[in-house]
Amino acid sequence: MSKLDERTGFALQTRDERGERREKLVILSEGEGSSKVPVLCVKDVSVAFGFEKNGNPRDGKQPLQVTDRVSFDIFPGEFFALVGESGCGKSVTAMSILRLLPWPSAKIVNGEILFRDVLGDVDNGNESARDLVKLPLKELQSVRGSEIACIFQEPMQALNPVVTIKKQLLEVFKFGAVSKSAQSPNAQSKQDSALDLIREQLRLAGFTDPDRVLNSYPHELSGGMLQRVCIVMALLPNPKLIIADEPTTALDVTVQAQVLAVLKDMAEKTGTAVLLITHNMGIVSQYAHRVAVMYAGRIVEEGPVREVINHPMHPYTQGLLAAIPESHSDLRTLSSIPGSVPHPKDFAQGCRFADRCCKCAQASAEFREKCLSTELPPKIADAEHFAYCFFQTNGKNL
Repeated sequence: MSKLDERTGFALQTRDERGERREKLVILSEGEGSSKVPVLCVKDVSVAFGFEKNGNPRDGKQPLQVTDRVSFDIFPGEFFALVGESGCGKSVTAMSILRLLPWPSAKIVNGEILFRDVLGDVDNGNESARDLVKLPLKELQSVRGSEIACIFQEPMQALNPVVTIKKQLLEVFKFGAVSKSAQSPNAQSKQDSALDLIREQLRLAGFTDPDRVLNSYPHELSGGMLQRVCIVMALLPNPKLIIADEPTTALDVTVQAQVLAVLKDMAEKTGTAVLLITHNMGIVSQYAHRVAVMYAGRIVEEGPVREVINHPMHPYTQGLLAAIPESHSDLRTLSSIPGSVPHPKDFAQGCRFADRCCKCAQASAEFREKCLSTELPPKIADAEHFAYCFFQTNGKNL
């Protein structure tokens, strides 16, 4: 059995496992998407709150913009992580993909979200993309659950407490497009085929007695078991993308590792892309292929995980990594980022991290003035690894 990493709380990988993961990461980071189009392309998406049913600002007040020109791509079979502190806009960004934001208050005021359910080479001109922002609600409902699935933080809230697991998993076949192996001419054989597929998926999720799980109610299963049931529920319709919004928040570290390992293994076997929303950099380093760091409604850094972890370019990313406690460190000198994420009404026009940035505090008056001005930080790119910061140039400190 693998040992646990005292720094992150997750299982340490063997040399062979690390080598296999490194090979997969190299393929993805060096351009698996160069010949294929992304399954999801988020372009300059901004979300604001404070609207009425007619789409006008509520009470004549200026709507509050909570995310600002968020952009990222997710490729087939990729584990893409979106990280940041609570209040940075991660969940709002994730929920905007399927337009699950609170209506009518929230609205996507800018940008497009391109989803491709038929993937192919760019050279072949396969550009069957739908803009989910403009998609009619009836068509969007056919995408929700069947083509893009969600796994939420609390499995007890995602599952009906008075309905058996079997009935809830069978509902997926009623409302979603499911594998042809579960489709039969008559109702009874159709249900039997569906149950066979469900049992197979439950075994892949680590359940040795799927029938006991199927006949159980949610309160009869542990949190980790319920989250694995939610993973199976999300994967049954063979979606192209799964949005996992902090799926392990309510679980202890041992169960976290089990649940995420199941999710990644099952996603890789089906070729499903995963958007993982988390604030845990340990999870990111263990499971993700690429990562985007979000702060105060903006993406501040993005790149392959090994590059971001080993060579963080933005001071915020450096602060998040420094805050991970190490087993050999002196707990009396535990690192932290001063202050907290500002409220959206206090978001700055320029660099939003400037008032918490130790580099800005220690910089010359000229640089401090630039950081605290309304000027947007420049994009500093190094291959596929980039950040937005005044204190970086081609990945090197000024």
